Amino acid sequence: MSSTTDKIKGMANEAAGKVKQAAGKALDKPGLEAEGAAQEAKGAAQQALGKGKDAVKNLVDKA
Repeated sequence: MSSTTDKIKGMANEAAGKVKQAAGKALDKPGLEAEGAAQEAKGAAQQALGKGKDAVKNLVDKA
């Protein structure tokens, strides 16, 4: 996957995770809230991966 794809998927997972967390809190469903937190963390990791790929590409381009 490209760095841009990783970052876009990461943002989407973070947003969906936040929605799930809010729904879990509103509906008093701790399982849904926890699932949302996990999805948000996954999204943050995907974005970090994309940023890491960009950093490596920039280093290679400068060499």
